[in-house]
Amino acid sequence: MAEEDLLGYDDAASVAFIRNYIPQELKELLSDDDIVYFVDLIYDYYESRGYISDDDDLSDEEPIEVDEDELVDYVVRNAKKDGVGKFDPDQIRFIVQGELEYCESINLFD
Repeated sequence: MAEEDLLGYDDAASVAFIRNYIPQELKELLSDDDIVYFVDLIYDYYESRGYISDDDDLSDEEPIEVDEDELVDYVVRNAKKDGVGKFDPDQIRFIVQGELEYCESINLFD
C-alpha cells in the first residue's frame, strides 16, 4: 500500500507533527518540503523491505520490527545521493522518530 493510501494518514498533519517534534535548530534548517522528502524516503525504505505493498493483506501480517539504525542510514545515504544535502544521522533520527510517533498517534499500524 502506498503512503497516500494509508487510511487516516495526512501529509500536512505529519509535517506539522514532525516540525513540533524536532529540536529548534533542526526546524530552522528544514523546510516543509525537506520533511516531506525525508518522510517519502522512510516509506521508500518500508517498500524496499517489503513492509508495505499494494497487495498487502494486513490481517495476516506479523508485527514488523524496523531496524531504526538501518532506516536512518538509508535516509542519510539517499539524501546525499539525491543531492538534497549531507545530514548527520542524529538529525535524521529525529525526523524518523517524529514520523513513527505521528503514525502511532493516529493508530496507523494497529
